[in-house]
Amino acid sequence: MGRYLAEPDVALKMLTRCVRHVLSKPLSTVKTGQSSRGRYSTAAAEGLDRVRTLLQFCADRHYISPGQTNSELFQRGLRCSYGPLGTELMRNLLDQWWHSVTRSRAHVFGINTLSSSQGRGAGGLRIVESEHLQQMLEQHELSRERVIQEANVLLQRSPSVRRGLLQGALEQCVPSLELVNRKLPFGLAETGLCFQPSDGSGCPAEFTQTSLVWFCSPRTSSQWLDHWTRQRLKWWRKFALCPSDFSSSEVPEENLEEAASRGVRILYSFAWGQECLETLWSRGSEELLLTHKGVHSKLQCRDGRKSVPHVVSVSGNMDRGMMAFLSNSLQQLKKEDGKQKLQQRKVLKLHPVLAPVKVALDIGRGATMELRQVCESLLQDFLETKIFAWPGYLETMPTSMELLNAKYDEMGVLFTVVISENTLESGLVQVRSRDTTIKETMHISEIRNFLTRYISAADNI
Repeated sequence: MGRYLAEPDVALKMLTRCVRHVLSKPLSTVKTGQSSRGRYSTAAAEGLDRVRTLLQFCADRHYISPGQTNSELFQRGLRCSYGPLGTELMRNLLDQWWHSVTRSRAHVFGINTLSSSQGRGAGGLRIVESEHLQQMLEQHELSRERVIQEANVLLQRSPSVRRGLLQGALEQCVPSLELVNRKLPFGLAETGLCFQPSDGSGCPAEFTQTSLVWFCSPRTSSQWLDHWTRQRLKWWRKFALCPSDFSSSEVPEENLEEAASRGVRILYSFAWGQECLETLWSRGSEELLLTHKGVHSKLQCRDGRKSVPHVVSVSGNMDRGMMAFLSNSLQQLKKEDGKQKLQQRKVLKLHPVLAPVKVALDIGRGATMELRQVCESLLQDFLETKIFAWPGYLETMPTSMELLNAKYDEMGVLFTVVISENTLESGLVQVRSRDTTIKETMHISEIRNFLTRYISAADNI
């Protein structure tokens, strides 16, 4: 199956279309203080600059791999090639999502279903061996009708790939009922790669989906939709530097999915407009009955009375969610140096729980060999506590601490610890905070507990 390929300027073209749409609005829709097209053009140019800055920043600081196609995939909320820091951020994000849904209520269980299946119907996306297809097309003696016939047979025999995680949870409902003694409510959670159909290019693209499928009684399904909407919006805002950028909105009736009676979207306001991060649906029981061939007896549950469960689904796009948090956390701050010159500094203020690197270790003045040994010991201490530390002391090129701090701020590193000759004499180290730039002196034996408490406190807010 081919990879999705896009024109080099697609990302910029998408934003340009959005800007043109804004500019084409009649003056009656313009807010007070925004009555001139020139002001719209300025805002649009600033938005375009923010998009370029963010995408270039993510590549420069190893959150995504370089390349225009890779950046365009990332902006569209699709899975791209992530760099080392992006991979760690995604892992942290998925861990927090998993924790939030499986530990927030009783009877939420994790499942792991196949990404491809022979039993997902005739339509959709399918896996075909390119060599087999090429050999068939090169048989020139075959008539056009025979080629079409053999292609159809090949497609029918080929497994289809999933476009979402809902169906897997519906199939797991009956076995899970025995686990909960047929008592409602309960939920099934899963994360995994899914495929989005192509936009005409013939090349589908991957995205990382999260899914919670909640089985409840018919009379409580609307209340559960409201409950999970509050929970999910609260979760997104918990890790945000600017929580107001995240919002929720009811899906208009004309845009409801066929099986859904209600829908809610969790949205993020990017520079180019709002994008959906998660969608919640109240789906009724129709799809569940269809999955199990309409056999009510298999699905009978207890919740005060016997009934077939109704389904509330929560599905999220974590690739787009990751970009939302990067966009939300990137700050460009201005400061004056000692010579009263105005300087700009970029800081990636990711939430302490999500930040890929918690602490960087560097050495100051002193006996290099001894200082490195202290750093090695401290690094091992962090690894045992599962604190991701950056071994800056291994850098061979001499760099000023000012430049190192600027680099670590852009990487999102929470704290920088400098080991110096003072450490060898008294055990004291210098600790600099990413968010305040304040430098404190601390005993080396206190560092691990300090970081653990700091991250734990941020997680519990």
